[in-house]
Amino acid sequence: MTTPPLSHAPDQDGGPEPDRATRAGGLLPADPALRLATVLTAVNSLGNGLYFPLGVLYFTRIVGLDASAVGLGLTVAGLIGVAAGVPAGRAADRWGARRVGALLWGGTGIATAAYTLVHSYAGFLVTVICATGLQMASRGVQGALYADVLPAATRVEARAYLRMVTNVGMGMGGALGAVALQLDSRGAYLTVIVLNALSFAGPALLVPRLPLAPHVGERAAPDADAPAADRWRAVRDLPFLAVTVLNAVLVVQYTLSEVGLPLWIVRRTEAPRWTAALLMIVNCVLVALLQVRVARRASRVPSAVRAMGWSGLLLAAACAVYAVSAGLPPVWAVLSLTAGSVVQVFAEVLSAAGGWTLGYELADVRAHGVYQGVFGAGMSAGMMAGPALVTVTAIAHGALGWAVLGVLFAAAGLAVAPAVRWAQRDAWRGEPA
Repeated sequence: MTTPPLSHAPDQDGGPEPDRATRAGGLLPADPALRLATVLTAVNSLGNGLYFPLGVLYFTRIVGLDASAVGLGLTVAGLIGVAAGVPAGRAADRWGARRVGALLWGGTGIATAAYTLVHSYAGFLVTVICATGLQMASRGVQGALYADVLPAATRVEARAYLRMVTNVGMGMGGALGAVALQLDSRGAYLTVIVLNALSFAGPALLVPRLPLAPHVGERAAPDADAPAADRWRAVRDLPFLAVTVLNAVLVVQYTLSEVGLPLWIVRRTEAPRWTAALLMIVNCVLVALLQVRVARRASRVPSAVRAMGWSGLLLAAACAVYAVSAGLPPVWAVLSLTAGSVVQVFAEVLSAAGGWTLGYELADVRAHGVYQGVFGAGMSAGMMAGPALVTVTAIAHGALGWAVLGVLFAAAGLAVAPAVRWAQRDAWRGEPA
């Protein structure tokens, strides 16, 4: 089974505009690959949303481990996951993204289920390194998987649609996870862990059934015959690495919502504690409403470059608004933080869409696995470094720290354009920026 060819009509950049990848047949997309990917994503994000609010609490409250030791273990596991992204991507090039992705998802499910057997710190380290490492390694492979099963013309829009599905699934899972938190029993925690494990292991059985897009056969042979050096081109591709690093800097924004703002609200503002939950809801709702629309306008290299530039500037503006919230009366502090969160959402959807486009369009199609592995590893590194960076800047130094973050975001976004021009000096890459 393959996806049908797409019609072509002019878009705002003068190139072809695809049929809407997310055009539905009923409640699910009409495209067979995207329809199955939607089901897999929904199941997995629901499980992750269930587990996310109580993962650390399980190991500290139920298993009885020290919180600092748990944090250290999670950091070590994350570092191993970042390092595993590139070889996992190479494996996807060698043996196929569907096969490797299924193995990584299945392995993550088994390792997650093993959390129920943890009774010591050594057991925690082994299981969390396996589960986190496999899950993070799968990010780049998922990028290569989408390159194989989704038509290039609709790939970015489809990824935006899947991100919307992820947000909805995470939100629903988080609401159900709150029930387990309220019960606060060993049985409730173990039930959530098993359900999360099944959300990986179950869909892993369906990943090999994703239908390949027609263009995949055209590039299957070159990778098999390519010299070893070409297969690892991504780790030597300095322009692509530069774009990856700049995207990683913009990815730090995700930790603002998850780590920075909750700490800022509690320590530096008069806003009530529930404001953190309000901002998370605002983020989830607006991303779900905007991501697909924005992705349609950033699906080509020139528009993706503009999206990344605007994202950096909007993030700088959001940082300025967040800084203003300190010292304001409670109501005004909430309004200021909400306004900053709305600005940040626009930055988030722009950078996500622009990053997806550049990650694909600047890659060598003969080695999508390694390229997506490198790009995914960069994103993972940005998310890992984010909490420490936000803490030592905004949380530690207030307005001055927010200013430093704002300048960093703006500089990264604006630097994408020259980095992409550098990358496109190579004749084998796509259209000029």
